[in-house]
Amino acid sequence: MSEVITCRGLEKTYLGPTAVPVLRGVDLTVEVGERIAIIGRSGSGKSTLLHLLGGLDAPSGGSVSVQGRPFSEMGEAERGRVRNATLGFVYQFHHLLPEFSALENVALPQRIAGRPWAAAKARAGELLERLGLGARLTHRPARLSGGEQQRVALARAVANEPLLLLADEPTGNLDQKTAGEVFAEMLALARGRGLAALIATHNDELAARMDRIVRLENGILVEG
Repeated sequence: MSEVITCRGLEKTYLGPTAVPVLRGVDLTVEVGERIAIIGRSGSGKSTLLHLLGGLDAPSGGSVSVQGRPFSEMGEAERGRVRNATLGFVYQFHHLLPEFSALENVALPQRIAGRPWAAAKARAGELLERLGLGARLTHRPARLSGGEQQRVALARAVANEPLLLLADEPTGNLDQKTAGEVFAEMLALARGRGLAALIATHNDELAARMDRIVRLENGILVEG
């Protein structure tokens, strides 16, 4: 398999009245099509790690490379293009645009990437249909349940056909039954499209569905 994303010696320290080290030399490689769960107690740095891997924040030390190219060698515009084309993001809170419909929320990232509006809407409709939202295409987020909102966020994350899905506690806001359903749909969508996935979760039962589990402890990443 080839690498989608790699970090070496990744460190992050938040500065303030007292320096707070969160990551202390993390090494991780995600291969094409590999599904990995990151577990760890609340505050262990799971969100920080995903933000660094997604190029949304800069590390204090170490490096992150996407398909062999370090983020540190890219300007902001190129980092944005790489994120849009290679990485898909799902968060605990859906971050949907409230003034747009479900269909429009999924179509907009495709338009930003240059896909014609008609093709973007067609793909958005296909993804939402697959996730059981065919009757909710014109609904705005406020008219959707929590599970439906996360399904729209998932469709939006994969709309540009990324190589890697980064998901930060994507079911943490949902009840147990809905969380299990959305997690299963996420994995099915990733497997069906050959996506790699790196999912941070505090739910050990959901993590066990992944190909591999890594744990953050005291700023260090360890297997299982």
